[in-house]
Amino acid sequence: MYRDFAYVYDELMKDVDYDAWVDFIEKVFQTYQVRPERIVDLACGTGNITSRLASRGYMLTGVDISNEMLGIAREKSRKQGLFLQYINQDIRELQLHGLVDVIVCMCDGVNYILDDTDLKQVFERVYQYLRPGGLFLFDISSHYKLSEILANNLMAETEGDVNLVWFNNFDEKTNILQMDLTFFVRQGDLFKRFYETHFQRAYKNNEIIALLRQVGFNIDKVCADFSLDPPSKDSERIFFCSVK
Repeated sequence: MYRDFAYVYDELMKDVDYDAWVDFIEKVFQTYQVRPERIVDLACGTGNITSRLASRGYMLTGVDISNEMLGIAREKSRKQGLFLQYINQDIRELQLHGLVDVIVCMCDGVNYILDDTDLKQVFERVYQYLRPGGLFLFDISSHYKLSEILANNLMAETEGDVNLVWFNNFDEKTNILQMDLTFFVRQGDLFKRFYETHFQRAYKNNEIIALLRQVGFNIDKVCADFSLDPPSKDSERIFFCSVK
């Protein structure tokens, strides 16, 4: 995943308001009355949130399993004059050189962990590398969004020289959404076609909370859709705020 897609990801996501995303993260910091120094951004992709946090004065480390995504993130941060550390790791095997104040995982990173055992392992690694009192903030695309909105739909999108055809199939037994992506990218007078298949797990909030508690986290707040309000049955993005 995120091989050829990495090179067109930012083009397809250019309408995403990453500044608003980072504004929300800082709103959570204010709510907890913390001013972290060291932050780790898990599943950081091309660094759209990582670099924005760094530009606001935090020390950032980005972690992602895709070398291609990290290569783009490094080049972007170089052009921006930002000095960030990017690490190519599977977040299930997270290894850091010391404890940090905050760990975040935004934009569906947790949905890509398909198995309860693997997700618990991610939470254990996060817990291991957080300072006592440290904050773990992450989001998921909600069960409602994956199973009701995206499920079993065929979609098409065009951004500049990139065309995407996207078919989704949701398995109600496993709660896994399979996304078959076909890309057509203009190269001169021709188009290059390539394919990727992505899988995301639709988690219910209580499943996430149970795993966090097993690891030892205090789940202080579950909120939705870039507000601090509790989620409703049709909330599409759920945020979990947990403290070590």
